[in-house]
Amino acid sequence: MSDYPSLFRSEEMSLVQLFIPTEVAHDTIAELAELGNVQFKDLNPDVNPFQRSFVGEIRRIDEMNRRVRFFSGQIEKEGLPTRPLQDSAPLMLVGPRVAQTRDELEVKLAEHEARLTQMNESYVTLSTRTRELQEARYVLRETAVFFDRAGTREQDIRSSIDDGTTPLLAGDAESQLHTREGTVQFDLEFVAGTIDRARIPTFERVLWRVLRGNLYMNHTDIDQVFVDPTTGSETRKNVFIIFAHGDQLLAKIRKVAESMGATLYPIDSNGDKRADALREVSARLEDIGNVLYNTGATRKGELTKIAESIESWRDAVLKEKLIYETLNLFNYDARRKTLIAEGWIPTRDTTRIILALRHATETAGTNVPPILQELHTARKPPTFHRVDKFTEGFQTIIDSYGIATYQEVNPGLFAVVTFPFLFAVMFGDLGHGFLGTLTAIAMIAYEKKIMKIDIGELLGTFFYGRYIILLMGMFSMFTGLMYNDIFSKSMHIWHSGWDWQPGSGTISAISTGHVYPFGLDPAWHGTENALVFTNSYKMKLSIILGVIHMTFAICLQVPNHIHFKRYSSIWAEFLPQLIFLESIFGYLVITIIMKWSTDWSAPGAGAPPSLLNMLIYMFLSPGTVEDPMFAGQASLQLFLVALAGLCVPWMLCTKPYLEWREHKKTTEAGYGRIPNNGEGPSHADEEEGADHGNGPIPGSGSGEETEEEHGFQAGEVIIHQVIHTIEFCLGCISNTASYLRLWALSLAHAQLSEVLYTMTLETGLAPGGVGGVIFLMAMFALWFTLTIFILCVMEGLSAFLHALRLHWVEANGKHYEAAGYLFTPVSFARLQEAEQQ
Repeated sequence: MSDYPSLFRSEEMSLVQLFIPTEVAHDTIAELAELGNVQFKDLNPDVNPFQRSFVGEIRRIDEMNRRVRFFSGQIEKEGLPTRPLQDSAPLMLVGPRVAQTRDELEVKLAEHEARLTQMNESYVTLSTRTRELQEARYVLRETAVFFDRAGTREQDIRSSIDDGTTPLLAGDAESQLHTREGTVQFDLEFVAGTIDRARIPTFERVLWRVLRGNLYMNHTDIDQVFVDPTTGSETRKNVFIIFAHGDQLLAKIRKVAESMGATLYPIDSNGDKRADALREVSARLEDIGNVLYNTGATRKGELTKIAESIESWRDAVLKEKLIYETLNLFNYDARRKTLIAEGWIPTRDTTRIILALRHATETAGTNVPPILQELHTARKPPTFHRVDKFTEGFQTIIDSYGIATYQEVNPGLFAVVTFPFLFAVMFGDLGHGFLGTLTAIAMIAYEKKIMKIDIGELLGTFFYGRYIILLMGMFSMFTGLMYNDIFSKSMHIWHSGWDWQPGSGTISAISTGHVYPFGLDPAWHGTENALVFTNSYKMKLSIILGVIHMTFAICLQVPNHIHFKRYSSIWAEFLPQLIFLESIFGYLVITIIMKWSTDWSAPGAGAPPSLLNMLIYMFLSPGTVEDPMFAGQASLQLFLVALAGLCVPWMLCTKPYLEWREHKKTTEAGYGRIPNNGEGPSHADEEEGADHGNGPIPGSGSGEETEEEHGFQAGEVIIHQVIHTIEFCLGCISNTASYLRLWALSLAHAQLSEVLYTMTLETGLAPGGVGGVIFLMAMFALWFTLTIFILCVMEGLSAFLHALRLHWVEANGKHYEAAGYLFTPVSFARLQEAEQQ
């Protein structure tokens, strides 16, 4: 094991067993969770979660967690700020007083909940009563307005009665309209109340049909919006008054109104009594308003007090729950009063873990320390890569494809360079790369402040990949210099190798004898054949980069085969795959470089050959070349085709034959697989069952382990090798073509940038004067906005996804087994990250 951690392989892991005395168990798990480098195994996979040792403590903690969530909801609803966790006083939940502290916290949360619940109920009751009194006041006011309006129209009403046009109000002397002391009175009974404004049309139709028109109804809008104190929903209501004759009709009106959700209020027809009732309602409203204000102020004060400590309470409750859930994974030795645990740890951290166990013993105030011993096992350990904030994003990209097999070569190390570089090939622009780099530098410079605030899921994703964006921006600046492209314009940094002679019409450039030292010559910008030249250049460049990337990925098989002692796989898999790829596409790369290096304008050089046709006829007409680039090219191509054809049976037959021979040798030596006659679980089943607590362990990636666990199955081995061979041979062709996306995305990005510049800034530079300056400023704002959102964000995301595809499929498919499972230690830090998300 090296002195310093490396991303080249995962950390070396050890399976350990812990004997923890019960009196120090809580503090031990707390110390290990603070350290965050122990993954415990579930030693009780067959025990029901409700039958485990610490289910009672977990139920208490769940109840405390429910109260904390209740407080959080009330605080958020009230819009009150909470004190951040780093500024709050931490609760000491370790040491001899841990049980007392937890009990005190439980009592405190219960008291706060009781007070807050009581105040909430009082507030809801008072709010409901206030709403009822407000509605009653509106009903009294609107009915008074109706009766007053009826009094001013007394003569019209009398004439209407005399004419017999209103039979509802006509009748005997007891039901006639009469005037006493200047007020109008109706002996007819009526129903008044409030109803939801949206239900008024339905209410009218139902009453008309039920009473067959024997009613008189009037309604008025209420300007005030009523808010439900429980749900917070807003409701708009109307006041209605309905006149009818007879108790049966009034009863029907009341039933219909109640079924429609209306609220009925007893209103007297006497004006003086209505005025007294209105004064009484107004006085009661004022009194309840004062009580409601005081209740709200007291409730807000209680919530403000809770908000000061809620983050520390939530942190303590979540930590306690994690501790007891971890303790439920252990076995309990009743005779020794000891908990027995098993788990994986990084071998490098063994000393730190031992020191943490000693510190837990001292904190608990006991003299019996936990005992740690290493277990020797053949089980596959979890995969753990020690990353920092710079490499975390790149490792996440690889882990999204699959978790590396234990001690397998980690592609995440090389993705730190290859991923931003392939992105930059598609996104090459000095200006756009500078904007991306500037954005990443800003996020890195203010990362501590940004981490303290909630920026949302979308912006949080960009912030998480700030170092990826930094390298992508820097590499894009480099490729932008190579393409000589800055916001679709070229840069004349050095002396051009071409000169333009004055003339009209189509003119050709004349070579000056100079060679542009770095990147693309700016003389190509704006020429008629610029697109043809850059197309050819970028297409060939993408093929070269693709073959180099795939060759490097195949070469990563070698350290894996050596580390896992699969030496036969080096010449049974690695060599034929490498020879097959290089005999076809490696040869193509060499011819591309030769074509670039040849001066085809020199006398006797001939016409430049078409490399695409050459590659096609290399297989269709082996041994013949129409336009040879060098002597003996036809014979070389024939040899390479034969070599590539030889690699197919090499890959197809060698590996199954070697495995069959090894199996035969083992069988002849008298060794064999112990059969399982159903009397008990096999060894492999025992190992698999022991790991159920952490999820299923992925299968082995080597043929030797498969043979050991399942025996040699010739048919399965041959079928697997046939599929693997066909996949690789076809994949070499399709994957090489897939790298042409580097050319396509680069071309699209450059053309889109040029079109955007032509349609905005170039248009704004044409007019002059004050209006021209204003127009130019508007065009610049439009150009800059579209550049950010379309060229940088949308095009950047597209290039990011294509670079992701090239790493996941084209590169990782050549060497990456990805048959491991992730190391998930007990950690308070991970708990806080999950809670924030």
